[in-house]
Amino acid sequence: MQYDVVILGRGLAGAVLAEACQRRGLSVHVFGEEQTGNATMAAGGAVNPVVLRRAIPCWRAAELMPLVRTFFGAWENRLGIRCWQEAPLVKVFASKGEAEQWERAKEHPSGAPFMASRPEPEIDAAPIRAPHGYGTVTQAGWLNIPLLLDAQRGELLGNGALTERLVQEEEVRTEGKGVRIGEVQGRWLVRCTGPFATGEGLSLVKGETLTVRIPELRITSMLHGGAGLLPLGQGLFRAGSTFQWTEVWEGPTQQAREWMMAKLMDLLTVPVEWVEARAGVRPAALDRKPILGRTGPHQAVINGLGARGVMQAPWCAERLLDHLFEGQPLDPEVDCSRFG
Repeated sequence: MQYDVVILGRGLAGAVLAEACQRRGLSVHVFGEEQTGNATMAAGGAVNPVVLRRAIPCWRAAELMPLVRTFFGAWENRLGIRCWQEAPLVKVFASKGEAEQWERAKEHPSGAPFMASRPEPEIDAAPIRAPHGYGTVTQAGWLNIPLLLDAQRGELLGNGALTERLVQEEEVRTEGKGVRIGEVQGRWLVRCTGPFATGEGLSLVKGETLTVRIPELRITSMLHGGAGLLPLGQGLFRAGSTFQWTEVWEGPTQQAREWMMAKLMDLLTVPVEWVEARAGVRPAALDRKPILGRTGPHQAVINGLGARGVMQAPWCAERLLDHLFEGQPLDPEVDCSRFG
């Protein structure tokens, strides 16, 4: 059967690309199955447009954030689920210097849309240690990635647009004006295989998260003070994440769990119960910018989204489709050709 786009990989990048294709009226078929170590299913799903340790907006924050809200908001409405939640993120300052840095940064034109110093009543009433105060990231939120991908899976299967298996490289055939994998033919093949890819420019980074129970912490905001906390409801929170560049495939570790629990104990004045640990491998780029573009005749890639995958995936999908189907040039900052 003939499709406009065949996608390898059904992590966040592949899922978002499939949705972007369908919105444009492009036919799509996805190959993919869940793989151990995939960061998508272990990710917290937080969207934060500010680099907290430097108190500056992240790459293209002003361009990416409006698209994030409209893309995932429209998607959840179409599927009839609730997976996108806008919520402020409160940064607890570790020192007077951090507080002063924040005050300066929020007055800068680039920081003003995202950063504020304002009272947060639920934080003031919460069992939190904040001797140096806190600042608020006003445009933030989080995506329930497993819920979204599960809903999309059902839709794709119902439409005959998903094959739940991995594709070996020798199965990919370039034929005429497209690519073939078995009986599936596509005008374009786009690899969204994340940390399992072999392309140039990737740097694999392991991240670990915890699910913890904190019944006495009743907040709806996301919180960051050494480690991040994302409220899941019913007293449960997602905590993390860590960054590790060696032994990335070893799974959850006691060392990471103890580090995150220690950070939470320093931040909070109430007991924290560990419930579950998860680990995944992020596909980051060497220069910390996404990797997309053409890789060969009728073949392309989206990868390298790193720790800000939820924030970057819609923009990357739209830009790649503009490039492949409308002939628009890619920004050199993200073009995969920059790695030779």
